[in-house]
Amino acid sequence: MKILVTGSNGQLGSEIKTLSGNYPGFDFVFTDVDELDLTAGESVFSFFDNGKFDVCINCAAYTAVDKAEDEEHLAELVNATAAGYLAEACSRHNALLVHISTDYVFDGTNYKPYVETDTPSPNSSYGRSKLHGEKQVSEKAKKWLIFRTAWLYSKYGNNFVKTMLRLGKERDELGVVVDQIGTPTAATDLAKAILDVIKSNGNKPIAEIYHYSNEGVISWYDFAMAIMDEAGLKCKVKAIESKDFPAKANRPYYSVLNKRKIKSDFGVKVPYWLDSLKETIKNIK
Repeated sequence: MKILVTGSNGQLGSEIKTLSGNYPGFDFVFTDVDELDLTAGESVFSFFDNGKFDVCINCAAYTAVDKAEDEEHLAELVNATAAGYLAEACSRHNALLVHISTDYVFDGTNYKPYVETDTPSPNSSYGRSKLHGEKQVSEKAKKWLIFRTAWLYSKYGNNFVKTMLRLGKERDELGVVVDQIGTPTAATDLAKAILDVIKSNGNKPIAEIYHYSNEGVISWYDFAMAIMDEAGLKCKVKAIESKDFPAKANRPYYSVLNKRKIKSDFGVKVPYWLDSLKETIKNIK
């Protein structure tokens, strides 16, 4: 099975690269913006005409949540328009499109974990662009899977865990919001889940949304405390409210994702967030 991975230099794409040797039945082609500009439709179509791919895993995304408030057009171009081009290309070649989305498609006012059928209501430019990307995929691809995830981190790229590790060495104290609740996701766990789902499904007809994050429920403050503890850093973490940490984009106050569907449909095992954090910090060290 020939699998194209776009955005392969990002956190998730890099983790898929790392795991690729564990899937000998898959022939991977890894690309990033230097090899393939996803915002240029004709380039995408030509790439697929020559590539003969069975599956495309789209890890490419505009993820600068606050900057997206000022660069809405760019966020739309990367997160929605490009997703539409990939969906069209996959449809022409009867390939399965696996697309990555986010908890930011919800407004965060729920009181229980979000299921796939809950109505999206994004309250940021980033969230809207990702929801528009979901619609492009579901409307233009014949076979598609959308994975919504949250609080992604990895030993690769820039993320909350690596920021906390850096600041924990530089500062004696820092404030982290305590009133935003969700679940971290180790990119390596999400990568494995995606590859296992493809392995069990092939590129058979499918058109579904699945939620995936690690197990458990915490605040960003709890997450920061755990990072400092696991890394043996003495930096004091102070709990603050979102209003004391002003940001351009609105964040969901509660964005826990219900994983029952992916566990039931594919038997995916979901690790506990703290176990995955310990493993990632060990790898970073």
